[in-house]
Amino acid sequence: MKTIDLAESSIRELNQALHDQATECTEREWEVLNPKGQHNIACGLDQNLAVDIQGHAGYFCAGMNKKAHVVVHGNVGQGVAENMMSGTVRVKGDASQAAGATAHGGLLVIEGNAGARCGISMKGVDIVVKGSIGHMSCFMGQSGSLVVCGDAGEALGDSMYEVHIYVKGEVKSLGADCIEKEMRAEHIEELTDLLNRAGVDEDPASFKRYGSARQLYNFKVDNASAY
Repeated sequence: MKTIDLAESSIRELNQALHDQATECTEREWEVLNPKGQHNIACGLDQNLAVDIQGHAGYFCAGMNKKAHVVVHGNVGQGVAENMMSGTVRVKGDASQAAGATAHGGLLVIEGNAGARCGISMKGVDIVVKGSIGHMSCFMGQSGSLVVCGDAGEALGDSMYEVHIYVKGEVKSLGADCIEKEMRAEHIEELTDLLNRAGVDEDPASFKRYGSARQLYNFKVDNASAY
């Protein structure tokens, strides 16, 4: 295992060393010490690496991830796994707002709570939150799945498209065009797989499903005055 201590090395040096693995992979297992809430740790990875961050990380940790498996042993700031393409990102603590924003693929697991706008404009990523999420989560979410084992804040799924949302706890309010939907056998199967992949021990039958009512897909002249 390759160890980099951010008390001695810079974020730029760390990320460059990780990026170099895409050209010639000499080390697949990495440990990052003393992150101390610094921003942009392990961003833009493009190789099947295992990166353990031993502490709290700041903004955009593991952003633009591709192929790599990143674990943060602490809390993270805004935009963790933002625009992720593949691989996995696991946060052992809490995440600030916009977790998994615009992410196209992969799996994001947050073992604590997530702040506002979790999964905003998500485009194919699967997000599993063991705790609760804040307001405006999954706003304009396009595809993928959002699983919440706790509660959800105001305006869940506002103006969303085809994301599958599963919430075990209470939803403070639903956003525009988001409705509760029937939980059929195929959704139980999908949710079971998501929980298993995330390593979360919950009963899929205890969740409710939410999705788009599909009333905002097309312009309606009767609503012209609202635009």
